[in-house]
Amino acid sequence: MASTEDEAARPRSRKKAKRSFGNTRQLASGRWQARYPGPDGIVRSAPNTFDRKRDAEVWLTLKEAEIRRGEWTNPDAGTISVQEWGERWLASVSPALKPKTQSSYASLLRTLIIPQFGAMQLGQVRPIGINEWVAKLSKRGLSASRVRQAYRLLSQIMMAAVNNELIKSSPCRGVRLPRMPATEPHILTPGEVGALAAAMRKPHSLIVLLLAYGGLRIGEAFALRRRHVDLDGGLVTIAESLAEIAGRHVFDTPKSHQKREVTLPVFVINELRDHLAMLPSDPDVLLFTGKTGKPLHYNAWRRWHFDPAVSDAGLDDVTPHDLRATHATWVADRHGVMAAARRLGHSNASVTTRHYARAVEGRDKEIAEAFDGEHRKGSGLDSRRPSGTFVARPGKRRFSWAIGEPSTSKNAESGSSPTTDL
Repeated sequence: MASTEDEAARPRSRKKAKRSFGNTRQLASGRWQARYPGPDGIVRSAPNTFDRKRDAEVWLTLKEAEIRRGEWTNPDAGTISVQEWGERWLASVSPALKPKTQSSYASLLRTLIIPQFGAMQLGQVRPIGINEWVAKLSKRGLSASRVRQAYRLLSQIMMAAVNNELIKSSPCRGVRLPRMPATEPHILTPGEVGALAAAMRKPHSLIVLLLAYGGLRIGEAFALRRRHVDLDGGLVTIAESLAEIAGRHVFDTPKSHQKREVTLPVFVINELRDHLAMLPSDPDVLLFTGKTGKPLHYNAWRRWHFDPAVSDAGLDDVTPHDLRATHATWVADRHGVMAAARRLGHSNASVTTRHYARAVEGRDKEIAEAFDGEHRKGSGLDSRRPSGTFVARPGKRRFSWAIGEPSTSKNAESGSSPTTDL
């Protein structure tokens, strides 16, 4: 019978602990396969096999950590085609989009995105493929604006796929987009606006006044009805906008989805009063229509009324949108950007400065002269001669303001007068 010491000395067989997550097995080919249960309860295999068992176990360890961190993505989800997902996504967001935006998205998806990526699985799209697609669209002669719109739509579709855990990350990253050409709005003077309005027949001249002195969008002006005008209050309510989709008129809320009231100058209100006197009393009657009584078509209005008036007024390269930018510039220059943003219906004043309001020539000099006048008034200095001079100390960012005539004395040079740190 073996002693206790013999049993203690006898080497014990080392049994390896069974994996708590997933399992590995060797295939007939000699390679190793890793299998694991996903969070959805379905057992899946690794997308590839491994030379060694150790490699398969490392892969399982990393997959388990991925699941614990909540970063697991269903590998079957990425097999949905771009066309199927894009159409599903567009149908889901369409109720929240304006009709014109819906139409634009549908056109971009149908004509530019699906022909390139439609048959591909979501998980197969790579950044290099998107870069090549963008370059191809540019070579076809599409405008930079159109190419960027198509890319932004594809980016939204792919980000929605990420948010729905169909793919881990969006391939729309690191893509070089064509630059938008630098264009500046044509800012008119009040005299030029007057000449433009005078060159147009009524009531079309009134549309020019509403754009320039009310800051309306052209679609907002075309959608004005009698009930939107408050002659006693001297204002109009911007509650609708007219858009054209495939030649069909669509009335919708303004671009910001918000109604706004805009107070107008008295002379514009007087023009509105005269025009309303010629219209039916129906509160829903449109202020501006074609000869048949139907809403105006933008392109036809430009061709028959606006563009000829621009030429007759001696102007060049002026669009209806320039009148809205002109209004923004006038208001921002006199009353501040926030006042301009409110009249234009912008919730963010940065939109006003980026796309509409521009600096008025000569204002910088006027600002400097105003500062100088305030300084002289506050210090009681003679405004007819220089009130002092700046003297720089060598090697230091300090300047001396010497009251009185410019001096060459050592005291002035040494800075014995009051100094200001910059």
